[in-house]
Amino acid sequence: MALGDEFKIYFDWFRIHFTENPGMAFGWVLGGEYGKLILTCFRIVAVGVLIYFLRMLIRSKSKAITIFSISLILAGAIGNIIDSVFYGVIFEESSRHAKNIAQFLPEGGGYERPFYGRVVDMLYFPFYKGYLPDWVPIYKGHYTIFFRPVFNIADTAITIGVMLILLFQRSFFSDPVGTNDDQQVVEQ
Repeated sequence: MALGDEFKIYFDWFRIHFTENPGMAFGWVLGGEYGKLILTCFRIVAVGVLIYFLRMLIRSKSKAITIFSISLILAGAIGNIIDSVFYGVIFEESSRHAKNIAQFLPEGGGYERPFYGRVVDMLYFPFYKGYLPDWVPIYKGHYTIFFRPVFNIADTAITIGVMLILLFQRSFFSDPVGTNDDQQVVEQ
């Protein structure tokens, strides 16, 4: 696929749309030449911290939902790091205007140095396209697309992991399996 190409999977509600994200969530970019390098290095450090934390959770026999949630976040972060570090090295640049399809392992090398590549996003769910009704505050009458962001499977894993933590936070931050303060109080 060339940059910007898409095809429908389920009516107009689900599409595979090829885009490249130079930064982080929603295309936010750290400025300057070193912004991408700083972002990629931060991701690598964060993955190291997540691996250490996950090992602690496993050793302390934490609840399965906690381990699963952190594992999803870790897997998504690793997927985005792989794109950032290697994608620009092993593919030539894709172009929207010339409909240039990026070649894998081009003779002259990729479009970017390691750590500076873009992350490929492809999942697009434009559930609603149209003008907002007059009763909507502030944005009434504006044309909108809901849900506009294009994302990837790694982003989905991170989002699901974070949502599970938020939904089950009471069980995440309660005593680890095998200890119970109420039982200790009764025994005393």
